[in-house]
Amino acid sequence: MINIEQEIKKKMEDCIKNFLQSINKLRTGRASPDLLKDIQINYYGKKVTLENISNIIVEDSRTLRISTFDSNINSEVEKKIINSNLGLNPISVGKIIKIPIPPLTEERRLDIIKVVQQISEKSKISIRIIRRNANTVIKNLCKEKNISQNEEKKYQKNIQSLTDIYIKDIDSKTERKINELKNF
Repeated sequence: MINIEQEIKKKMEDCIKNFLQSINKLRTGRASPDLLKDIQINYYGKKVTLENISNIIVEDSRTLRISTFDSNINSEVEKKIINSNLGLNPISVGKIIKIPIPPLTEERRLDIIKVVQQISEKSKISIRIIRRNANTVIKNLCKEKNISQNEEKKYQKNIQSLTDIYIKDIDSKTERKINELKNF
């Protein structure tokens, strides 16, 4: 029985991780290696992520610097970054690729804020679905007489408090990201 609460907590933490990964990919005008996290390069016939074949460093608040382990693939890396629809234009400087991060327009900021709010709402819905599924399992256990009604109520109360904690966490992270977008 105790495993149910731990499973729920793990699933909700996974929702938070996915939420953070999703909003960290959004460009805020600030340089972050997370922007390039999903870019895949053909490297000796295999698709590998850019972060696995290079060092991605934040040079300053508006510039990323990429040092590939094999400088022969720099042109491929540049093409993939240009074609990634991130609005980034890499510049080769010797064996290093520099990526200046352009400032955001006000219109683009508002669009990104809407996307952050949509991702936030989807994450909260996922957490509520986890709660609903857990409550269904607990009700079935009570019907099958595996747990008492008092235990059922206790588990439901604990699940609800976990749900409230994780939804507040999403709300605070959403607010922080929106403030970052508005103030940068």
